[in-house]
Amino acid sequence: MTTNANPSRDLAADAERLRALHVPGRPLLLANAWDPTVAQAVEAAGLPVVATASAVMAPIAGYEDHGHMPPDVAFAAVARIAAAVSCPVTADLEDGYGLPAHALVERLLATGACGLNIEDSDHRGGGLVDAAEQADRIAAIRQAGADLGVPIVINARVDVHMQQGEATEGLERARRYRAAGADCIYPIFLADPAVVREHVALGPVNLLAHPGGPALADMAALGVARISVGPLLHRAMIARFQHAAEAMANMNDTGLWQ
Repeated sequence: MTTNANPSRDLAADAERLRALHVPGRPLLLANAWDPTVAQAVEAAGLPVVATASAVMAPIAGYEDHGHMPPDVAFAAVARIAAAVSCPVTADLEDGYGLPAHALVERLLATGACGLNIEDSDHRGGGLVDAAEQADRIAAIRQAGADLGVPIVINARVDVHMQQGEATEGLERARRYRAAGADCIYPIFLADPAVVREHVALGPVNLLAHPGGPALADMAALGVARISVGPLLHRAMIARFQHAAEAMANMNDTGLWQ
C-alpha cells in the first residue's frame, strides 16, 4: 500500500466509485478544475468527481503545457485539489512526465487522487508515441496500481485526431490500450459521430465538450461514458474577467457586474 496526503480517504473505494460512474449513455460529466476553490465549486454544484486540467494548471504555475510542468509542481497542485474535496479526483498527468510507471502511480496516489489521464503524444520527439510502447506503459501503470492496492482508473487519451491522423489508427490504438488495461479511451477532437460509435462499441469513451460542438445530450445519445471540458471553462472565465476589467477601465458599472 502507499501513503496518501489524506489518510481518511479510501483510495480503492474512490477508484471503484469513479469507475462505476462511467456508464455509456449516462456519461460522467467533468467540469475540469485547476485549483482548490474551483474544485470545491465543482463539488458544490453536485458533480460527483473532480478532474484536473493540465492545460490550465501548467500556465498558472508559470509553465507551458505539454510536458513542461515539473512533476513536483504538477503533483503538488493535484494534492491541493484533492485535499479540498471529498469526492474522487482524477488527474491529468499529460504524458507521465517521463516517470517510470510505479513512480508515477505512487506519486499520484500520494496526492489523494485515484484516476489519471495519460496521453500518447510525444512532446519531446513530436508525433505520437509508438502504439505498442504506449500499450506497454498503460499495462505497467495498471500493474503498479494493483501492486499499490488501488485499482486506479486509467483514461487513455488517443491523440490521433489532434494530429489529423486516420480514424483507423485511432481505433487500433484504442483496442491496444483497452487490452493493456485502460478503463476509458479519450479520442480527443474526434468529431465524426460514426467513428465515435465505433469507439463506443469497444468500451467506455470520453469526449471533449466545446463551444459549437455537439450538445451534451447528443454525446450521451452516442453512448459515450464520460464528457470533459479540459481548459475551456477556464478560458470562458478569463474572457469574462477581461470583459469586466475593460468595463472597469471605462468606468462602466453595468459592464463590470454583468
